[in-house]
Amino acid sequence: MNITVIGAGAVGGYFGSRLHDAGVNVTFLVRERRFNQLKEEGLTVESINGDTYIKEPNIVSDVTKIEACDLVILSVKGYHMDGIYPQLKVLVKKGAKILPLLNGMEHYELLKERFGEESVIGGLCYIVTTLDNGRIVHTSKLHDIVYGPLVEEQATFCEELLPLFEKANMNVTLSKSILNEIWSKYAYITAFSGITTSSRLEIGMIRDTPEALELFKELGKEMYQLAKAYGVDLGDSLVQSFEDRAHQFPRNATSSMHQDLRKGLPLELESLQGGAIRMGEAKGIHLDKVKVIYALLKPFEHGRN
Repeated sequence: MNITVIGAGAVGGYFGSRLHDAGVNVTFLVRERRFNQLKEEGLTVESINGDTYIKEPNIVSDVTKIEACDLVILSVKGYHMDGIYPQLKVLVKKGAKILPLLNGMEHYELLKERFGEESVIGGLCYIVTTLDNGRIVHTSKLHDIVYGPLVEEQATFCEELLPLFEKANMNVTLSKSILNEIWSKYAYITAFSGITTSSRLEIGMIRDTPEALELFKELGKEMYQLAKAYGVDLGDSLVQSFEDRAHQFPRNATSSMHQDLRKGLPLELESLQGGAIRMGEAKGIHLDKVKVIYALLKPFEHGRN
């Protein structure tokens, strides 16, 4: 199995390193700046689940130099997708299937339109990592990939991936209801990132303020309605689970979007809240609370840098 990881950042670099350590043939397709950094320094992961270092990772900045590819792990930010499609086209022509681990929902339809529905597997990840001067710093026990077939023709390929993934130092689940899993995460992070980033608050202050906690739950209700409009029932307990999780987190927990805002980095606003609004409009659903969050964050979409 030949796996190409597009992006050797906090997510792709982490999971790609774990697969490499398990003996999988992994190639990292990266931009020129990251290529030079990795060539000089190697790929370092500092993790609560065990550190690792690849002195000479298999890296390329030119997709045409990849001779064989069976699977692409797509781990870039949503706002970088436009520049990735030409690279994906080359790899899909070699027979590769695409496993997206990025946030959002709209990219699934965009990928299927370009490369065919059989080429796009369902996937998501749960991990808390950051890139610090080129090093990948992993600070939570969570390092989970959930994936599964979106069409029946992918079932055998997904089964073949499982033993490879299970050898690696990470948690993996092959789901028979991957669409529900994707929607569940999308609903949660759209609400969680929205409330924390727009308020500039960590979860402790939000859960201690009834009005803020109620807004968080209202965002959850809107995302529940959106999923249902697309044929996915996330269950009557979804909104209550939002409140429960708010009380389970440490007081200083916050979203990656809020962290990006603090650092002056671009926000995944269009992948999350913007995408929800557009998908809602396509079904005649008005996500009023999500729209307010979107409007408050739009001025910061492109960051300070």
